[in-house]
Amino acid sequence: MSAAEFDLIARIRARIGAGLAPREDVLLGIGDDAALLQPPPGRQLVVATDTLNRGVHFPEDAAPADIGWKALAVNLSDLAAMGASPAWCTLSLSLPAEAGFETEAFVDGFLDGFIALAAEHRVALVGGDTTRGALSVCVTVLGFVEPGAALRRDAAQTGDEIWATGTLGDAAAALALAGIAPYREAAVRRCAGDPATDNQRLRERLQRPTPRVSAGRALRGLAHAGIDVSDGLLADLGHVCAASGLGARIEAGALPTSPALAAACEGPARWGLQLGGGDDYELCFTAAPAQRGAIAQALAAVGTPATVIGVIEAEPGLRVRAPDGSAWQPSRRGYQHFVS
Repeated sequence: MSAAEFDLIARIRARIGAGLAPREDVLLGIGDDAALLQPPPGRQLVVATDTLNRGVHFPEDAAPADIGWKALAVNLSDLAAMGASPAWCTLSLSLPAEAGFETEAFVDGFLDGFIALAAEHRVALVGGDTTRGALSVCVTVLGFVEPGAALRRDAAQTGDEIWATGTLGDAAAALALAGIAPYREAAVRRCAGDPATDNQRLRERLQRPTPRVSAGRALRGLAHAGIDVSDGLLADLGHVCAASGLGARIEAGALPTSPALAAACEGPARWGLQLGGGDDYELCFTAAPAQRGAIAQALAAVGTPATVIGVIEAEPGLRVRAPDGSAWQPSRRGYQHFVS
């Protein structure tokens, strides 16, 4: 470890100390070989890890603050899907030595976004690592949930309504408008010519997703199963169905749509982005129809819109129904890292 790396760690530690309020359950944070943390009594520990790589999870020209925000947001979204309260995180940064890359400027910008979201959710950064290499960010978030209260993928039940928070397809539309594979075809054929303001709203949804932490907590005891929409609605709902041994029917006409996406695409073009796109980081969950009123009230209390988009069925497989009642399938069901 070079002196420059020690200086970088000290820089991060100083920014974190100035930007985040301390937590009493952090007995020893950044600066030692490991952190000392005190979980609260009577709680289960929930842990999630995600890695973001340049050119895969964020474009080459992404603003450092947006990378910092998103690196934490995608992990908080995983905890939200489990109904957990976030508490601590670690951060590993791989920083390139390439010409023109300003390490200190990048780290300062990255921390602007990272700290802003961490402060919003009272997340303490308690350790991590810095190294040289291709630009990559890995965050691990830890949180708590009451015993038996976690929303799991394997708990969906036949007849459950399928819900989605927020709106779907915005991030995929932003990728399409930017001409980024595998969404490029949609951009050329279907999403061109949007007003600049709508395009910017779509980009903001891609660059700074909103982790639905409060919504996840509100759904404890009301929803049966849950997952966050990171790879695409059909791909992620497919995980719920596989784990639960069930199937699902989605109503394409019920998919929640933002005004910006409505201006960009319509009909099957839009459904394809909403069903097979990723990076929305909304919650998809299932619940008994009798809970519809209670769920609507609980989510309204935390300012999170949600829509019923389908139903869990006994027959395995995922089915999509168009507004005219006919069967419809998108060309892709979601993003897969290891499939070309």
